[in-house]
Amino acid sequence: MKNLDFEDGRLEDFYSLVSHNVARIRKEKSISQLKLANAIGHTSPTFFGKAEILAEDKHFNLEHLYKIASVLDVDMCEFLKPLN
Repeated sequence: MKNLDFEDGRLEDFYSLVSHNVARIRKEKSISQLKLANAIGHTSPTFFGKAEILAEDKHFNLEHLYKIASVLDVDMCEFLKPLN
């Protein structure tokens, strides 16, 4: 088993990729942060805004991604696609 150092920025790069793709797909589907937040059971879009730009160390977890993918009608794999 490899001993990896996750303090080198790779984890932040991963969070950035996921957040970028969530925001991109949400915008492509013309869904506001508020509407998406409400659809998955959040009462405020504040978390989504922060998670989309990784502010205050906020990021999406697997439950968020599952719910977001369901609401946006996309496969969760779409959130992991490399940026062009």
